[in-house]
This record gives sequence, C-alpha cells and structure tokens, in this order.
Amino acid sequence: QVQLVESGGGLVQTGGSLRLSCTASGRTINNYAMAWFRQAPGKERAFVATISRAGITIVYADYVKGRFTVSRDNDKNTVYLQMNSLKPEDTAVYYCAAGTGVYLRSSDAVTTWGQGTQVTVSS
Repeated sequence: QVQLVESGGGLVQTGGSLRLSCTASGRTINNYAMAWFRQAPGKERAFVATISRAGITIVYADYVKGRFTVSRDNDKNTVYLQMNSLKPEDTAVYYCAAGTGVYLRSSDAVTTWGQGTQVTVSS
C-alpha cells in the first residue's frame, strides 16, 4: 500500500501562489493515477485535478482551469500542484489521492488518501 504525505500549504493573499507537494512512500507511484481534491469548511470533498500514470492525461475542474497546474515526477515519487492567482474561495484542505484507474475524477476511485494540507487565501 502506498502512503501519501502532502506539504506546501499555508496562508497567502489573494492573487498569490503556492506549490503543494505529495510525496509517496511504500510503493512507487508509477502504477497509480494521482489526483488532488479539496474540502472547504462545511462542504463535501471536491475534485481539483488529476494526472495519469505517465502524465499524458491531465484533467482539471473548471473552477481551477488556467490557474492550477498538476504535474508528477515518478523518479522522485512526487506529485505537485502549482496554484496561481489564488482566490479566497480556494481556501480548503487539499488532499492528495492515488488510484488504479486511468485517471481519478471521483473519490469513489481513490484507493489511498493523504492526510491533507491547509491552504488559506486571505482577501
């Protein structure tokens, strides 16, 4: 079983940037589609972005398209989420996820979750 640990969250002003990292251990992420989800206070966990095993297929939620970029470095066993032009509505706990599908858009397809990292965007 792969274990996932997120880092890079924090407090940033509107319009700022953050880069989240998700480092895996236990198994190589080469065999997993990876994704980022987020959960704001009082809301359900929502899809943000996903990337296929080789990084060929990338899908974004409409509300982050053009602002966020997901990438992966299989040699480093790490997935990244570059977040630019951040808005207060991006405030949430961000979770890294792994699954065995082609890519992950639904939490139903996730087999492993990270513990989450808090991102807070001040207005």
